[in-house]
Amino acid sequence: MYSLIEHICPGCGLAGTAGRALLACLLSFVLTMAFAPRVIRALISLKIGQPIRTAEEVHKLAELHGAKAGTPTMGGVLIVGATLAATLLCARMGNPFIISCLFVTVALGLLGFRDDYLKVTKKTSDGISARKKLIVQVLVGLLGVAFLWLYPEGQPRVELHDYVTSLFIPFYGQVNLPWYVYIPFGALVVVSASNAVNLTDGLDGLASGCSVATGITYAILAALAGNWLMADGLNIPFHPAANEISVFMMAVVGACLGFLWYNCYPAKVFMGDTGSLALGGAFGMAAVCTAQEILFIVIGGVFVMEATSVVLQVGSFKLRHGKRIFAMAPIHHHFELKGWKETQVITRFWMISLLLAFLGLFLITTA
Repeated sequence: MYSLIEHICPGCGLAGTAGRALLACLLSFVLTMAFAPRVIRALISLKIGQPIRTAEEVHKLAELHGAKAGTPTMGGVLIVGATLAATLLCARMGNPFIISCLFVTVALGLLGFRDDYLKVTKKTSDGISARKKLIVQVLVGLLGVAFLWLYPEGQPRVELHDYVTSLFIPFYGQVNLPWYVYIPFGALVVVSASNAVNLTDGLDGLASGCSVATGITYAILAALAGNWLMADGLNIPFHPAANEISVFMMAVVGACLGFLWYNCYPAKVFMGDTGSLALGGAFGMAAVCTAQEILFIVIGGVFVMEATSVVLQVGSFKLRHGKRIFAMAPIHHHFELKGWKETQVITRFWMISLLLAFLGLFLITTA
């Protein structure tokens, strides 16, 4: 099956995955840039502003972030919308990896949209309960991952089965998991990535900037996984349809770059849970579809660090009778309260994200 752009322009040299991936990036960037001013004006007119936690909740942080109150939120609709449009135009929609990635991204974007809507209407930082949100995330993750296992690819069907249940381990190589381990494990990766990006989205441009490095890296990994010579040489799992994931990932990158134009400090719009849950889901599914779930710990290291800091903080508070490890979690707030300017935290975390992306690419050569 050909992509829509290949049908529209059959002789324009876009039959290759690389060309369509670059076009998807450019298209999603242009769409985000074009529609952002209109969306921001609409959000302002609807009074959809970011609720800021009170001084009783966050103490000194309320002083640092007080000026952000009222900044339009739910801007993640731009990221999801631009990614969806660019992928539908440039990707081959019969590809099972594209279908699963789009499903998870849009479904979690809708979950985030509902969460943001409740926060805005209530004028508080409380939206959907954590329990309900987690249940929906788990269901979406299970459906997205199980779809790959159940997809009727044809004969020999075992080829897709072997690929989607494979896992690359740095310094070792690839192993295969039984389906009853693979599906829950894949869903866990999706849920963890979604929540990790959500926790990172606390400073202007932090999550969107780190998402660019992560997205480009997974686009490269997808291209390698879909090339038999490269995959065999690197001893990573191979499937001929896996390179199509790079089109989806570059659409995500373009949308994040366009959004970052308006989201960088001082932000004119926030992505909200609409964007952060969707982005995390996209990266989680990309990790599953490229069989590079373990490497997300490195490639998405900033997101993992943010989520880990919250887990450690909560664990310390409960197990050590109220004692905290950090001044505040997620960890970007810790550095703010230690005297770093917001722009310093953001720029340094971007640098760390880029370096970790390079490290992730290096690690695939270690098997």
